[in-house]
Amino acid sequence: MSQKKSRVAMIASGEGLETAYKVLNVATAAAASDAEVTVFCTFDGLMIIHKNASELLKLSPSHEHLAEGFKKANIPPVSDMLEMAKESGVTFIACQMTMDAMQITRDDLIDGIDVGGAAAFLDFAFDADISVTF
Repeated sequence: MSQKKSRVAMIASGEGLETAYKVLNVATAAAASDAEVTVFCTFDGLMIIHKNASELLKLSPSHEHLAEGFKKANIPPVSDMLEMAKESGVTFIACQMTMDAMQITRDDLIDGIDVGGAAAFLDFAFDADISVTF
C-alpha cells in the first residue's frame, strides 16, 4: 500500500533577500523529504521569481550583517536555490492580481512559473498538511 505524499503550501509575500532564502530553504527541504510543495508568490514575494531577482532582492538594513555569514557558509545565490527547488518539483504560482497591480508581466518572471489567482493556490492548499507564510 502506498503512502500519501505530504503537501506543503507556502505563501511568499515578504520582501528582501532574507525572505527569499527562508522560502527556498523550507521549500527545498520539504521537497527533499518527498513532500509535494507549492509556493504562492504575492506582493514582494514575486521578486523571488523575477528574472532580475539578483538585483531586486537586497538584505534589509537590519539583516545586512548576514551577507558575510552567507559567504562564509557557502550559501548559494537565490538563483541557484530557485533552480534546485524547481528541479526538486516545487511548484511556484505567481499571483495574477498582484502582478496586475505591480505591472509585472509573465515575461518579467523566470521560466516554468504558473500564473494564477488565489483560488489556484487554495485548490492545492485545502489539502495541505503544512502551511507556511513568509
